Amino acid sequence: MSVVKNKNGRGILLAMVHAIQQNKQLLGDVDGLIGDGDHGMNMNKGFTLYEEQLGDQDTSLSDGLFDLGSVLLNKIGGSMGPIYGTIFMEMSSVIEDVEDITLETFSEMLRSGLDGLYEIVDARPGDKTLVDTLYPVCQTDFSAALEEMKQVAEQGKQSTKDLTAKYGRAARLGERSRGVLDAGATSCCILLQAMADGMKSVLEN
Repeated sequence: MSVVKNKNGRGILLAMVHAIQQNKQLLGDVDGLIGDGDHGMNMNKGFTLYEEQLGDQDTSLSDGLFDLGSVLLNKIGGSMGPIYGTIFMEMSSVIEDVEDITLETFSEMLRSGLDGLYEIVDARPGDKTLVDTLYPVCQTDFSAALEEMKQVAEQGKQSTKDLTAKYGRAARLGERSRGVLDAGATSCCILLQAMADGMKSVLEN
């Protein structure tokens, strides 16, 4: 069975950082259609601060996710700091004492992140939030591997285009929020796909 060594977290985390940096403008543009347009800027700020904090150091995936979550929780504005901070710190707790991360372990990490999110937000699938990206990924059969997870994340993100926003600034638009992707669902998809690619690059048999 292929595994990712927990100690090899640096490349995975940097893949996530760079994915956000490269999509800063996209996230801002998506958010600007029905939100306040600062999602890309805030996410880029948080992930870049983490990159600067990491510097040249190696990190385990568990430590890195916790540190990234802490930066996002404490250093960026809006709702996304607490949301992503909680998700990453909950994911970290699952692998705190784990040496080999299997696909099954990764699935458990994602479910823990979703459960932690459910404790701080009322949003559920169908409410046009990042939950619409994260929830279906947690239902995936991970024996089918990381590539399928990327596809499911993309499908979850795309599903928000046909939904009406029920939370956040976009909720005030009602039906007018339909036809546009949710910014949080978009950034969640970007992050999950980057994480999957990062994990694929350090898989060991």
